[in-house]
Amino acid sequence: MSESFDIAETLDVKGASCPMPVVKTKSAIDDIAEGGVLEVLSTDSGSMSDIDGWAEGTSGVELLEQVEDGDVYKHYVKKTN
Repeated sequence: MSESFDIAETLDVKGASCPMPVVKTKSAIDDIAEGGVLEVLSTDSGSMSDIDGWAEGTSGVELLEQVEDGDVYKHYVKKTN
């Protein structure tokens, strides 16, 4: 589960709608050291597929987990290089 991740930074994009969760995630991951995990908190249900698709098509990142926690969608993205 997500508790085992060593989270380098938390990005709160609650209230933002597409495409801002992905735009802000990309910007935030650039500032994290290799191996670091970015926790993204969103209230946009579309962020589940949007961030998954972005991570699939982006080299240097790995989507570790996505969790629906009530009305908050939590994404854990690792910077791999």
